[in-house]
Amino acid sequence: MRGAAEDMDGFEGEASTASMVSGASSPYQPTTEPVMPNRGLRGITCDLDYMRSLYGILKCIQVVLALLSFICIETIMECSPCEGLYFFEFVSCSAFVVTGVLLLMFGLGLHTSVPHINWNLTDLLNTGISALFFFIASVILASLNHKSGAEISAAIFGFLATLAYSVNTYLALRKWKFGRSQNMRQTNDYMRARSESRDADCRPEIQRLDA
Repeated sequence: MRGAAEDMDGFEGEASTASMVSGASSPYQPTTEPVMPNRGLRGITCDLDYMRSLYGILKCIQVVLALLSFICIETIMECSPCEGLYFFEFVSCSAFVVTGVLLLMFGLGLHTSVPHINWNLTDLLNTGISALFFFIASVILASLNHKSGAEISAAIFGFLATLAYSVNTYLALRKWKFGRSQNMRQTNDYMRARSESRDADCRPEIQRLDA
């Protein structure tokens, strides 16, 4: 009976050892790491901090004003001359598309996946060019209009868009200058630290030559 019991104990030990080995080699391993929920569509999330910031609010206002300007100018059926109307139409449509794309990039955090682009400078160029062209197009439309409701509304929305883009241009210029100064400061600190490390490496050789 004792021999049978020892055989059973040995069999159970071998079975437990085999189960441990098979469990270790199995590809279906239990993990203690927490499973992170999939936030958003394939990792795309809405950056609420940006949308609530002054930059995000200005971007939304610009998109709305550009869209309203484009809708108003599209409702005009007759024009003479039409060059000013066509120019205003081109400016409002281009500003709506470009600013809308930038709003999506910043609002969804997609710009972080493309770090090779200077997004601060891109935003500065977009807002500055849009402000200038909206101002020119609005002045031309206001001077050549036939006092129709659609033309007056388009000109008003155009001047409001000029104001919104101008404020954003000022803020983007300050942000770009601040980021540029930070990069220059980091570069200078790196060069200074590198020169100091070189000097520290050369000092033992100088001491040996003196000895």
